Amino acid sequence: MRITIVSAAAALVLVSFSTALHGQRADDQIDARSTALLEAGRAAKASGNLEVAVDSLESALAADPRNREAYVELGNIAQTRELPGKAIRMYREALKLEPNDLQALKGQGEALVARGAVARAKTNLAQLQKLCTTGCVEATQLSAAIAKGPASAPTATASATAPVTRIPDAPAPEDKN
Repeated sequence: MRITIVSAAAALVLVSFSTALHGQRADDQIDARSTALLEAGRAAKASGNLEVAVDSLESALAADPRNREAYVELGNIAQTRELPGKAIRMYREALKLEPNDLQALKGQGEALVARGAVARAKTNLAQLQKLCTTGCVEATQLSAAIAKGPASAPTATASATAPVTRIPDAPAPEDKN
């Protein structure tokens, strides 16, 4: 009796495992809706409308999370917005899908340089140089970004002094000088 229960459980596991594998699509078969949304995002980015581009690209990933090019485009937009941490994350997702993606390696390397992680960016450069036997643009661009180094001045996010706002019923603040 116990053997029957164990064998039935094992058979159920094997059936569900094989069904799950059979239900997965190959990596090169990206959903058509995702591809259309990717193109809409690229068009919005080209026209300078980054908010619409991000929305379209995120929708492309919702339609098919294996759309590596959407991750790369989101990484590019994050770099344009000077958000290297987000860019690194987007490129990392693309590289999980395809570890030899030249655009993702270059973009991640540039974002790493912007964050000051030049040694890690050099690892990306070495990988690009290994993949590109005859000089490629991505390796040249990343090499130039590494040579330039991280931006020396941090971006200002807020002014040093906040404007004084007077509450209508309160007396005006006195100058103590």
